[in-house]
Amino acid sequence: MYENYDVKYEIKKDWWLIAIIILIWIFTFTVFGRLPDKIPMHWNISGQVDSFGPKHDIFILPSIITGIYFAMLYIPLIDPKRANYGKFAGAYRVIRAVLVIILSEVYFVSTYSALGYKIDINRMGNLIIPFMLIGFGSAMGKLRHNYFVGIRTPWTLADEEVWNKTHQLGGKLWLIAGIIGLFASFFTGTWVAVLIFVLLITAVIVPVVYSYIVFKNKEK
Repeated sequence: MYENYDVKYEIKKDWWLIAIIILIWIFTFTVFGRLPDKIPMHWNISGQVDSFGPKHDIFILPSIITGIYFAMLYIPLIDPKRANYGKFAGAYRVIRAVLVIILSEVYFVSTYSALGYKIDINRMGNLIIPFMLIGFGSAMGKLRHNYFVGIRTPWTLADEEVWNKTHQLGGKLWLIAGIIGLFASFFTGTWVAVLIFVLLITAVIVPVVYSYIVFKNKEK
């Protein structure tokens, strides 16, 4: 029998993620006074800054990271499928960890860039996305029917078998896309970013289409 989802237990298991979030806030307040009045907020596909914002915007990403983490921690409590979360608690922890780590990397890269350090934004972006795909892909096949986490299409939400088949395919596809992207990230050139973007879009769209096909085949 699977254990129920327990927020207090999950917080204990996530102590190191909470430590990362606290570290981010300490770092943010520590470096705030050293930031220029305008900081880079967005980079184009060539790695060039194409958008700036006031230095107070440095608080946006830490707020997003904190909000996403605690939202994910408590959302299962309001899910009608709450009982299923105990069946994939480990995979759910992996997803929380991947989100916090990936967003933290983006935060530290952008902040150090704002502080004047030379950062290869393209190389970092080309590494972050494949690791995200691999992390999510490793957990996706273990997700069970719920309303908040996973490939939520009308067809996966309507049928548990469609959900399971879609997530099995999606997990394998995301892993393969991540591995290909990780290999490509060792090369340089705009084509690498384009390839990784195509891999990401493919990994997102194919499972959605597949869920529709599986659902329609069940109706026949």
